[in-house]
Amino acid sequence: MTEFEGVVPALSQALTNRGYTDLTPVQKAMLAPELRDADALVSAQTGSGKTVAFGMAMAPTLLDADDRFTRPDSPLALVIAPTRELALQVKKELEWLYALTGAFVASCVGGMDMRTERRALERGAHIVVGTPGRLRDHITRRSLDMSGLRAVVLDEADEMLDLGFREDLEFILESAPEERRTLLFSATVPKSIANLAKSYQRNAVRVATGSEQKQHLDIEYKALPVPTADRENAIINVLRFYEAQNALVFCATRATVNHMTARFNNRGFSVVALSGELSQSERTHALQAMRDGRARVCIATDVAARGIDLPGLELVVHADLPTNPETLLHRSGRTGRAGRKGVSVLIVPQNGRKRAERLLGAAKITAVWDKPPSIDDVLKRDDERLLSDPDLNTPIADEERAFLAELLEKHGPEQIAAAFVRRYRAGRSAPEELMDVPAGPDRGAPRGEKKERREGFEKSVWYSISVGRKQNAEPRWLLPMLCGAGQLSKRDIGAIKMQQDETFVELDARCDDRFKAAIGPNKTLEKNITVKALDGVPSFSNDGGGSRQPYAGKKTGGKPNFEKAGFKGRKSGAATAMKKKKPKKKPRPE
Repeated sequence: MTEFEGVVPALSQALTNRGYTDLTPVQKAMLAPELRDADALVSAQTGSGKTVAFGMAMAPTLLDADDRFTRPDSPLALVIAPTRELALQVKKELEWLYALTGAFVASCVGGMDMRTERRALERGAHIVVGTPGRLRDHITRRSLDMSGLRAVVLDEADEMLDLGFREDLEFILESAPEERRTLLFSATVPKSIANLAKSYQRNAVRVATGSEQKQHLDIEYKALPVPTADRENAIINVLRFYEAQNALVFCATRATVNHMTARFNNRGFSVVALSGELSQSERTHALQAMRDGRARVCIATDVAARGIDLPGLELVVHADLPTNPETLLHRSGRTGRAGRKGVSVLIVPQNGRKRAERLLGAAKITAVWDKPPSIDDVLKRDDERLLSDPDLNTPIADEERAFLAELLEKHGPEQIAAAFVRRYRAGRSAPEELMDVPAGPDRGAPRGEKKERREGFEKSVWYSISVGRKQNAEPRWLLPMLCGAGQLSKRDIGAIKMQQDETFVELDARCDDRFKAAIGPNKTLEKNITVKALDGVPSFSNDGGGSRQPYAGKKTGGKPNFEKAGFKGRKSGAATAMKKKKPKKKPRPE
């Protein structure tokens, strides 16, 4: 049996039964002799083992030198958590930790049947775990007797204040006996937390551990710049590239969560959603699906994901950039736990590079800037996983040999290998083709240095677009139209030659298949603007037409004549983009 110095014997046995061989830094810190029966203000990140830490720390206070609890007249300890999921998770942790002491742990959380909670409290509970609002309701209705409390724990106090629970917390703490022990745990200690501690703790011992810093050393941070239109495709490729046991995708809004959940479900991913509009039952089922392996991707908002813990979480994807460095660290800190490695991927929109750099700098994180995984990257990683499949290294059993010989004789080794590869790849979603974006944070030549001019394409193809100078077409609005509708980047587009009734556009031959797939069989860019593939290089009229090589050329000015291009009724997006203010006439001198 492993001996844990300073831990109550019954809890030490529970730790051994659970497979513990060593304690985390915050757990060791909470067993320090100077903390015996003292109040404490503790900095501890989610996933640092703080539930076991405060469970061990308050045990001597609750048991008072006894080995087991007797039936209580009223609760001895109260643990307050910001969310239902975290409160129920804490309850489960304390149940196994206190199993050999005969402790009964009750929960009081919003969204659950209050009558069931009241009956549990009436039967007698040694430890009560709950959320601020529901605990206040029970106190007000006199179903929760606070008179016998010896210890109060505030778990993730900073989140409770962020969620607006200050008034409820103050009501609960003022309802508790003055002669109590108060343990306050918070990921950060801003002024609001320091004031709360000063008001409701007595000579609190400040405990700060290196666990948070050590935890983030186990996380690999990656920043992936992507065009805004390619965000979801990039996330699909990231999920396919890592094939994580559990992945958590953070979005800014409920609408984005719902949209991505539907999109990824259609792509064959096993996905669940967590957002504020879900009932408690739906949230519980979603988290259980992640824990038992029925789902592997959870898409959530920050508020909905507060306090949840997914064992084995290997990948965190920030579909929308966090609003501050604390949120970045809190999101990412759900992976890379208990000595396991994790990956945190930031999807950086083209106009969000500087914001991402500031965010990473403020969080003191060094991220690797890279391109999102391409189709080739994903398929190569699939092949690597296939080659390392344990089935390929498992010894052949005697009872299998006869049938294997029959298979080899009938189909041959090459055909059997091909069938194995096809079966392996069959259930996986195809990766997406992505537009090319420079990977690093440097976006041009240093100041004072001339940018290197891009050379022409090794091979190119030409297309005719059905608008020209007669319709007031211009490269400056044709270019974004081509990029958007044709899934191209500016680097894929070469010369743009304006003619009277049409425009010739040169494309890199490597993106030709992607362009054709994007514009579809109707070969339409926008409304009635169509494209036609040309055989070879077209002949250009030398009548002062516009040209772009790239962005070079004459600007014709004026409004595009969409009626001549076949438009009727409402103008297209290109027409809106082309509105141009007429320059004000300068007054003539008198």
